Order: sequence, then C-alpha cells, then structure tokens
Amino acid sequence: MGASHWVRRLEQAWDGARLRRAGSRTPGDLRIEPYIGHGSDQGVVTRGRVLDNPTPSEAVQGEGVGAAVRRTVRQFLTDDLPGVPLRVTVAGTTVETVTDHDGYFQVSLRPEPDQLTAPWTRGTVELADAYRGVTDPRTTPLEVLVPSRDAAFGVVSDVDDTILETGVQRVGRMIRQTITGSALTRTPFPGASQLYGDLAAGINPVFYVSSSPWNLHSFLVAFIRHRGFPMGPVLLRDLLGTSAGREQKPGRIQEVLDLHPRLRFVLIGDSGEKDPEIYAAIARANPGRIRAIYIREVRRDPGDGRVEEVSDTWDEDVPFVLVADTDGVRRHAVALGLL
Repeated sequence: MGASHWVRRLEQAWDGARLRRAGSRTPGDLRIEPYIGHGSDQGVVTRGRVLDNPTPSEAVQGEGVGAAVRRTVRQFLTDDLPGVPLRVTVAGTTVETVTDHDGYFQVSLRPEPDQLTAPWTRGTVELADAYRGVTDPRTTPLEVLVPSRDAAFGVVSDVDDTILETGVQRVGRMIRQTITGSALTRTPFPGASQLYGDLAAGINPVFYVSSSPWNLHSFLVAFIRHRGFPMGPVLLRDLLGTSAGREQKPGRIQEVLDLHPRLRFVLIGDSGEKDPEIYAAIARANPGRIRAIYIREVRRDPGDGRVEEVSDTWDEDVPFVLVADTDGVRRHAVALGLL
C-alpha cells in the first residue's frame, strides 16, 4: 500500500466522523491558517485553510518520540471548516472569498505594483462575517514573497528526497519518519542548505513545490527555517479534496512561472518519482524560461531506465543534469554561471 493511499484512508475515515458530529455547532477553536503567498506586478496569489483546532505545538529539543507522533497525528486529523466567509487584504487591496468543502481558500489579488514591497509584503486574512456563532474576526497575518527586480533567476525545488531525506521509494521507512520525526530531527541532504543559500544569494527567490499534503505545511516551513534554507512559498496539495487544495504539482510550477514572467528558473528535483518527466514538460512548454534542470539520483535501482527515457531523448537547449549529490549540482551551477 503506497504512502499517499495510507494517508487518504486515514483522512477519509476522520473526515467522515468529523462531518457526522460537526453539524452547525459553534467551532471551539476556529483558526485561520494562511500559507506563504507570492506575487509580482502581475498579481498576488495566496492560500490557506480554516480549521477548528488549537494551534499545534512546536517541536522542542530533546522531546520524546511520543510528542512527535502526537503532533504529526494532529496535523492530519483536522476539523476543516467549509463555507467560512473570509476577507483577504494585501497591499491595500481586498478580496472576499469562502472556504471550500475541505476548508481551503485561494485568492488572486491585483494590488498596485508600487504598493508591493520586496522581498516580503505582509497582509491579513479575517472573517468577513459571523460564522456559526463566531463573531471575532480572528484577524491573522499572512506573508507574500515578492521577488526583487534585481533577482537574476528563481529556483523551484522539490522537497522529499531533494532537500529532505525521506526515502519515498521505501514506503515503510517514509511513514515511520513522517510520524516520529520533527522539524528539529529530520535530516537535510549534506550541503543542501548552503547550496540553496548560495543560489538565492540573498535576492533570488526560492519556491518549494511538492506533492506532500498541505497538512505538512507548518512542519516543512519549520524545517526550512531550522535548517537554514532560504524561506519561500511551500506549495503543496490536498490528497482528498477537489478544489483549491487539490491542484497537481505541474500546475503549481506553472503558476510560479506565470506570476513571475521576468524571471528564468532553475528546477531541482530527484529521480524517485516524477520530477524528471514533470520538469521536462515544463521546460518544453515554457521555452527560454528554464536555465537548468538538476535531478538528484535517489533510485533504489538506478538501472530502471525511467530518468534515461527523458535524458536520452532530451534535445532542448536546457541542461538536464543527473547528479549524485549536492556537490554535483554546485559544480555544474558554477560552470553555468549561476554561482
């Protein structure tokens, strides 16, 4: 049984029980959870979720496995609130929306470009009206990454087995690490944070795009911050829903390219799943926009031919590089003038 199937089964059972007991009762712990947005003079996109759960605890040094397991379980067994009226404000522009069946919201705004500040513009999201007896607007800050006009390029990176050692091809190990680990104990690949810091150079934006569920957003942001990676939007997906949270990885990457048309991008992923095929399709669909594609080799059977089906027929004017480790990316990036 695959990991995503395992997560879907767990969440389906929980959501069924939750919907049966929720009815129209007043939420006891209504919480707006904005995700990091991004924007440019082309507009701003920001997302989030509204839940009826207390704010999760943060990992602390020396905590036991039990505390980590409880935190992880709570991240997945959430009470999502549908139909919540929201008001999102960024750089003086306001949009109203309503959460979908799974509690997600996604809005696009068009602030005046001169109202956006690089590298970060701050905004708010709050209740636009009373919801099931909750009248406090619960005004919550949100952050939007706005790349500087001086940025030379952007980076789009996968997460699992690209910056975070996960072992996607070893399902049992992956599930065990996900459940028992924390942002303080999970392991990045050697040299990865330094490489990403050098690529960012304090000005080039980094976007993290993964097929992991939105439930792990706070964990991944904490991991990125704790391990010293450049902060940026973490764009994930819902494993169950059908609307705002469900869009697949290629759609997330295309959103980044469309919202930042001035930038060319470096794509970094791994050979464990579909990154080679996805990145190749993105490069072909966006000629002139991709500087290089780097694929970390993590396959249990490097001779399975999956990556080679892409690389052996690659005829685009974009370097497509399969590397053994972080140093392989660094060496090629130096030769290409990215570092």
